[in-house]
Amino acid sequence: MRKVFRDFWKIKYVKKGLTIGIVVGVSVFVIILAIVLISSEKSDVIEVEDTLNREIKPEPETPEIQEKLDEIEKINLKNEYSPKEREWITSGPFQIDRSKYAIGEKIFIVIGGLDVNEKGQIAVMRPLNDTHYSVYLTIPFDGAAKPAFNYYLEPQISKTRGLCSVDDIIGKWVMIFRGTDYPNLNFEITKDVVPSTDIEPVC
Repeated sequence: MRKVFRDFWKIKYVKKGLTIGIVVGVSVFVIILAIVLISSEKSDVIEVEDTLNREIKPEPETPEIQEKLDEIEKINLKNEYSPKEREWITSGPFQIDRSKYAIGEKIFIVIGGLDVNEKGQIAVMRPLNDTHYSVYLTIPFDGAAKPAFNYYLEPQISKTRGLCSVDDIIGKWVMIFRGTDYPNLNFEITKDVVPSTDIEPVC
């Protein structure tokens, strides 16, 4: 019977030692696995940050690139357009909204409060040179029929009107009120161009 108890104690200690060995082995494995995972996560983060930093760093600019950038900026500034404030210049019952217009801008004319006996034409005159003008358009008015109305015009390149290029539009224009004693209204069309306006010569 002693032999049985001795064998029992041996088996008990072996099982206990085996259990402790397994627990220690599993614990060591878990600790090693955790260290490996933690260190691999840190290295991934560092790699991502390094990659991002490399992408963000600008390449050194060459003089050719700088020239192109300057050229593009000049073109953008040249083509920048913003409409001017309305001024409403008046001559009797006639008004225009501005004293200066860009090529492609509409010129608004407001006629209000014509007397019953006021009848005539608004002659819109374009410049030929510094001293001579040519009739661009005439707009009839009759206070007995219509004492108030609005009108707009947009001077543009036109072969039929003899406006072959922007050079024929740019300059100081005049509105003359035929059949009345009201003073003329002067306005200017500048070299500025409204975006998407066709300025190709036609003649």
